[in-house]
Amino acid sequence: MEGHRMKAAVAVLLLAVGLAGGAALPAAAQSSVRVGGPVDQHIDRDAPPVANQIPGQSRADSWHGIRLGEQGTVSIPNKQAGVLIQSEGEAWRAVRNGPLSQYGSWMLGGILALLALFFLLRGRIRIDGEKTGRTIQRFNAFERGVHWMTAGSFVVLAISGLNVLYGRHTLLPLLGPQPFATLTQYGKLAHNYLGFAFILGVALTFVLWVGHNIPSRHDLVWFLKAGGLFSKGVHPPAHKFNGGQKIIFWSTVVGGAALGFTGVQLIFPFSFATMEQMQLFQLAHAAIAVVMIAIILAHIYIGSIGMEGAFAAMGDGQVELQWAREHHSLWVEDVTGEKVRHGHHGTPAE
Repeated sequence: MEGHRMKAAVAVLLLAVGLAGGAALPAAAQSSVRVGGPVDQHIDRDAPPVANQIPGQSRADSWHGIRLGEQGTVSIPNKQAGVLIQSEGEAWRAVRNGPLSQYGSWMLGGILALLALFFLLRGRIRIDGEKTGRTIQRFNAFERGVHWMTAGSFVVLAISGLNVLYGRHTLLPLLGPQPFATLTQYGKLAHNYLGFAFILGVALTFVLWVGHNIPSRHDLVWFLKAGGLFSKGVHPPAHKFNGGQKIIFWSTVVGGAALGFTGVQLIFPFSFATMEQMQLFQLAHAAIAVVMIAIILAHIYIGSIGMEGAFAAMGDGQVELQWAREHHSLWVEDVTGEKVRHGHHGTPAE
């Protein structure tokens, strides 16, 4: 049955993005979409026939078909209006307001707690060696512009999207109906239009830096040493992007492409997908967005208060030479030609 296939597809989708963790639909949600349930069992068999009832067909059989999503005949252009009950919508609502919202809140709350704990235990990652007072260009103006266009649009999309998912239960009681409605209305407009800026930013990000983000053997060393994040004075060698930054890059490209694809389906309803497909696209869009927000929160942390000297890379594009030696020693060798002692303080080789 369509309702059962919908629930199976939803479960596979949530498992794929790692949010549901194998959780099944709540029992209440399952019973609400079961054909032959209370709606079918309490039908007055002596009542007049329902609209479009086939001659000779019982009222119970007609309602059974309606619960299955059978389409009747309508005279208006929108033929989908002939579907009186779209049972898959009940399954969609149960997943969105149940596992998706619950696991999403756990993920976002968990990453914030982990970042706070890491900061308390590790503190800010400082430049270990003596600063040189010299800088090296890490990103040019165009590259920084692409980064900030992508980052800025993503922040607005994330805030407005989280409002759609959680705002009714968090902001509405604080702001009141009218301010919340106004905020949500403008948030929806911003979400729809800035989505195209984000798609463009992701495409340009891929073109600009894919060549620097191909996995290499140095990434394995970086991961084995946890990037030196937990050990002072330990700096694994890395080219322009280290292993952690490559994860951010591919998460942005792959996740951004998925968000762009599903988002376009929702901005232009019924242009490319059926109702059932749009429900799956909406769940996928929200689930992928929550995962990406968690990843980008970690990226924002390490690029701001988490590491001394990191923000300058996307600020004015110039980074302290000693910072570059410590965190991207192989890149410094490629750009300047100097030999850097790898592994610890990133000092020039004798």
